[in-house]
Amino acid sequence: MTSTVRIGDREVGGGRPVYTVAEIGINHNGDLEIAKQLIDIAANTGVDAVKFQKRTPDIATPPDMRDTPRDTPWGEMTYLDYRYRVEFGVTEYEEIDRYCAERGIAWFASPWDVPSVDFLEKFDVVCHKVASASLTDRELLVRLRDTGRPVIASTGMSTMDEIDAAVELLGTDRLVLLHTTSTYPCPPEEANLRTIETLSRRFGVPVGYSGHERGLQVSIAAVALGACLVERHVTLDRTMWGSDQAASLEPEGLRRLVRDIRTVEAAMGDGVKRVFPGEEAPRRRLRRV
Repeated sequence: MTSTVRIGDREVGGGRPVYTVAEIGINHNGDLEIAKQLIDIAANTGVDAVKFQKRTPDIATPPDMRDTPRDTPWGEMTYLDYRYRVEFGVTEYEEIDRYCAERGIAWFASPWDVPSVDFLEKFDVVCHKVASASLTDRELLVRLRDTGRPVIASTGMSTMDEIDAAVELLGTDRLVLLHTTSTYPCPPEEANLRTIETLSRRFGVPVGYSGHERGLQVSIAAVALGACLVERHVTLDRTMWGSDQAASLEPEGLRRLVRDIRTVEAAMGDGVKRVFPGEEAPRRRLRRV
C-alpha cells in the first residue's frame, strides 16, 4: 500500500503513522458534558481524532422501528423518541467544535442521511465517515463524494460486491476503507483480519480497522497486518447504559491501545535485514568464525 489520504493536518496510509480515532458515537447518551469528558480522555491519550454519529431521526430511523417501545434511563419511550433524546443539534456541535479546537484534537462524524451531511458541512469537518450500515445508501454516498472531503468508509455487514459498488460511487482519490465486523462485541473468530490485506490489494487505497471486540489484541494485530487507521469506541464505563458501551474501551484501555500501536509501529521496521548496534557486542562475543 503506497497511497495516502490527507485528513486534516495528517497523511494517512503509505507508511505514515497509524491514525487513531476514538469513536464517541452516541456513548454520550445525549449529555454534552459526558461528550466533553470523552474528548478530554482522547486528547490526553494522544488520539488523533474523535468521531460522533449524526442522524436526522425522522429519516434515519426505519419506519417499522419508530413506534417500537424501548426501556431507557429516562423511562419507556418509542425508538424514534429515544433517537431524538440522544441526538445532538447545532448548539451541542458548536460547543464540540469549539472544545475540540481548544484541546487540539480533530473531530468528524458518521452522517446517516443527506441532511446530516449538510449539517456537518457547516463545521468544516476534516472528513466524513460512512457507517457500515450506510455503505449501500447510494444517495448518501453521492452526497459525501460531492463534498470533496476525504471519506472513511467502514465495510462491516457488507459483501464484496457491495463494497465494489460503494467504491465505484465514492472514487478512490480521497478514500480510506476500514475493515470491520459489525458484531457487538465481536468474537476473535469473526474478526477476519486478513481482509485488511484483501481490501488493500483489491482497491489500492489506505485500509484501516474499526474494532468492536473486547480487549486490545485484535486491534494491535490489525496494525501488524498493515492497518493505517484504528478506530475504537470509547466510554467512561462499559457498564453504562447504551448499545455500544460493552464493546468500548474505558480510559485506561484507550491509553494502552495508543501506547501499544506506537510500540508495534516502531517494531515493524523496514524489512531490510541488517546487524543492529545492539547486536555488535554479542556478535563479537559469541561468533567463533
